[in-house]
Amino acid sequence: MSVKEFDCVVIGGGMIGATAALSLAQLGLSVAVVERARAKQFSTDQVFDLRVSAISLASQHLLEQVLAWQQIKQWRVCPYRRLGVWEQAFSYTEFCAQEIGKQYLGHFVENRLIQLALFEQISAHPNITLFCPDFCQNFQKNNEQVIVSLTHQKLKTKLLIAADGPNSKIRELAGIGTTGWDYPQSAMLINVKTEHAQQDITWQQFKPSGPVAMLPLPGENASLVWYHHRDHIKQLNQMSNQQLESKVLENFPERLGGIKVQNRASFPLVRRHANNYFKNRVVLLGDAAHAINPLAGQGVNLGFKDVKVLQTLIAKAIGEDRCWHDIHLLKKYEQLRRYDNLLMMTSIDAMNLGFSHPSPVVKMFRNSSLILTNKFPAIKRKALAYACGL
Repeated sequence: MSVKEFDCVVIGGGMIGATAALSLAQLGLSVAVVERARAKQFSTDQVFDLRVSAISLASQHLLEQVLAWQQIKQWRVCPYRRLGVWEQAFSYTEFCAQEIGKQYLGHFVENRLIQLALFEQISAHPNITLFCPDFCQNFQKNNEQVIVSLTHQKLKTKLLIAADGPNSKIRELAGIGTTGWDYPQSAMLINVKTEHAQQDITWQQFKPSGPVAMLPLPGENASLVWYHHRDHIKQLNQMSNQQLESKVLENFPERLGGIKVQNRASFPLVRRHANNYFKNRVVLLGDAAHAINPLAGQGVNLGFKDVKVLQTLIAKAIGEDRCWHDIHLLKKYEQLRRYDNLLMMTSIDAMNLGFSHPSPVVKMFRNSSLILTNKFPAIKRKALAYACGL
C-alpha cells in the first residue's frame, strides 16, 4: 500500500473539519481531508433540511475568509435581527442587532449547504487532497509523525486533526477519554410552513419540560425545536403530521400562528467533553472535543472558534519560523479553547436547570432576572456580543 505525505490530515469533512482544512491550506500547508460522503448538490426546489445552524457573526467572518460564505448566501440563508426570550409574558426580553451596532445577529443556514460550499472550495484548492468516500481504519503515531490507514491508502502526517463528531473514532483510538452525561430530554426538529411573516426574529419560550423555539428560514418557512422528556418526544414521533400540528399549536406560543408540518426528526441530548484536546500529534476540533446541549444554538460556533484559534496559533508560529505542530502550540490551543468551551457548556446547563426548576422562588428569580436584563443595557450588550462571537 502506497504512502502519501501531508502536513495535516483532517478526519471528518463536515462543517468544522472542512473549514479547518481550508484555513490551514491558506497558510501554505498541504492538507488531506478524509470524509465518508459528499453533501447532496443544491437546487432551489429542494425541501429544507432538518439540520440547521445559527451562524454567528464571528463564524460568518471565518466562512468568508475561506471563501465559502460567498456561495452560501447565493443559495439560501435567513438573517435574523432579533432574539426573544421569555418564560412568562411579563418577563419577555428581546435582544436586537441595533444594540451592538450590527445589521443582524446572525443567519440560519442548513448544515448541508455549509458543507457543500466548503467542499466546492476544497475541490478547487491546490493544497488540499480529498479522500471521499473513505474513512480512517486505524493509525499509528510516534513523536515524529502519524501514519493513517484508509481503505486502500496510507497517509503520513505531522498533525492528525479529529473533526469526526461527538462519537469520534479518532479520539477513541488516541486514548482520549471524556466526561459527560445523557440529559433526560430529547429535542424534536420540525420543519413547517408558516402562516405569518416572522422572518427577522428567532424566539425561545422556557417551560418546565423544556423550551420551545422558532428558527426562521427563508420565505414562509421555519424550523421549530421542541425540547421535552424522551418518552414524550417518542410519542410525538408516532403522530401523523396533522396530529403533530395540533400538538404544536397547543404547546407553542400564539405568536407562532398557523403551521403546516413538512418534516420532522428527533435526537437525544448529550453532554461530552474530552479530558484532553490533544495527545501527541492528534488534536480534537468541534464536537469531537465538546458535544454541547443545543439550547443556545452555540455548538457549531464553538467549533468554528476552535478552528480560528488553531489557525491563528499555527500562522503565528509559521510567521516566526517556529515549529507549528509541537506540544507547546497544542497546549496553548487547549488552554485557550477549553476554558471558553467549558464556560459555555456550564452556562447552558445552569440555564437549563434554572428554567426547569419547579420551585416558586426559583421561578420568581429567573423571571426577575430577565426583567432586570432589560434595565441594564450594558450587561445586555455584553451578553449579546459574546453570543455573536464579537
